[in-house]
Amino acid sequence: MSDADAPSEPAAGDALDDGERDVDDTRVEVVRATGHEHVSAEHASTFELTTDDWLTPAGDCIVGVEADRTPRDFSAEFREACRDADATIEATLVVDAGDETFEQTITGRGDPDLALLDDRSMVGRTSDYTDDERTILVDGDGVAADLDRDLVAALADGADLTLRLEVEPAE
Repeated sequence: MSDADAPSEPAAGDALDDGERDVDDTRVEVVRATGHEHVSAEHASTFELTTDDWLTPAGDCIVGVEADRTPRDFSAEFREACRDADATIEATLVVDAGDETFEQTITGRGDPDLALLDDRSMVGRTSDYTDDERTILVDGDGVAADLDRDLVAALADGADLTLRLEVEPAE
């Protein structure tokens, strides 16, 4: 078989099937989840995805349930890159509502104290709080309450959610 006939590898950042991660891009992690009827996205300082398959109305920071991955699943290289206080971390939420797609990015930074080891959920924060294993970014420029209301409505209708996390090391 010639090189031209060999299967091609996905380019960095390409959409991946079955929850796979492009192993050549250690700066990117992809998490898939779904919305839930109780998604309200009203929390003023965080946004969260959880592996739980349920959500109560009190969970106003949770934007996705049944997440297929958690920080514990992230590569060691990705976690290490996130522990740089000068690193930029982008969390891009893509919501597929069937006939319409919504996309919004929240940008924060890394921190030396990010553990990124939780096996149940992940949280982006506007604060610099790092004292739990769930925090995926700090000093974020947006949270659940800042999300586009059409995006939130699609999640409340149970739309699919893809979270793409990308860490950009300081130069």
